[in-house]
Amino acid sequence: MVHCPECENEITDESDVEFNDLDSKMEGLFRSSKRFYVVGCNNCGAAIGSGVAGGGG
Repeated sequence: MVHCPECENEITDESDVEFNDLDSKMEGLFRSSKRFYVVGCNNCGAAIGSGVAGGGG
């Protein structure tokens, strides 16, 4: 099983975490087709992971 490193809450399902999308688009010359996200524990709110996913831009 996986546990949150901060509160030791057991993470067994997708609903146990929150995915916060951080839009990486920039106005003007630079635009990105990727979206950055942070995964947080729904129990204590600690950030427990992050990544990049493809997206529109």
